Amino acid sequence: METRSVFVTIAGRANAGKSSLLNRLVGEKIAMVTEKPQTTRTKITGVLTEGELQYVFIDTPGIQKARNKLGEHMNRAVSESVTGIDAIIYMADVTKKINEIDRNALEAFKGGKAPVILALNKIDLLENKAEAAERIAEFSEIAEFHSVIPISVSEDDGIDILKSEVKALAVPAPHYFPDESVTDQPEKVIMAEIIREKAMLLMHDEIPHGIAVTIEQLDESETRSGEDILNITATIFCERDSHKGMVIGKGGAMLKKIGQLARTELEEFFRIRVNLQLWVKVKEDWRNREGLIRNFGLSNNTK
Repeated sequence: METRSVFVTIAGRANAGKSSLLNRLVGEKIAMVTEKPQTTRTKITGVLTEGELQYVFIDTPGIQKARNKLGEHMNRAVSESVTGIDAIIYMADVTKKINEIDRNALEAFKGGKAPVILALNKIDLLENKAEAAERIAEFSEIAEFHSVIPISVSEDDGIDILKSEVKALAVPAPHYFPDESVTDQPEKVIMAEIIREKAMLLMHDEIPHGIAVTIEQLDESETRSGEDILNITATIFCERDSHKGMVIGKGGAMLKKIGQLARTELEEFFRIRVNLQLWVKVKEDWRNREGLIRNFGLSNNTK
């Protein structure tokens, strides 16, 4: 049986639905999803193997105007993800007008060899479906696409069509990941991202962008009844003392909520009982400090 593979980068503006699409395509939640910008900070690889064919999807941070060094790293992650791949899915929110970020990104893709598939997401939110045709015409003036597919990730509409377009671009190649894999993300990274997602969902807009999470300790043990339990100690970093107080909350209420939500999802993902301990520390202006960006695993530098 000849094996085939296809490497696909999912790119686009913030909040276009890239991480939701990755989760839908892979069939597992491996990328965190919120309505806030900067939810995805690094490249996330999702793997789906169906018989002889292996799909490798690379979710990227939302393309944006960099306002700090972290933003520069995020944009660099996008640039590095569109070289040496078989296809690009450019995701756009069909309810939003094209802006300079879209134009610049698509202009940059023209220099590459990979075909670009335009996925216009959130068509379920359009009251006037004619708007989709207008948006397609606007994008087609900017670039030539391999195909244009209106989709709704939340309604699972058009995903099979998108997947079939990607499948047609597969090439004879070995499977680069074990067939049972769904991601190349280390366990500690997945754990940290689950915790950060819950903090972002619960906190005010001005705080989550300055939050990072690291896993300090990880081990397994048994309860008195002999049940396996995963012990996780994590630290939530924020940029100001005032933010630390808000993350903890009155009487520790906010931190407790974050922990409860995170523990539930951790147990579902790893299929084991979890004992989660959370701490909060301040690292002032860490998003502009290269050393801390690297320590938090958010740098794409290989030097």
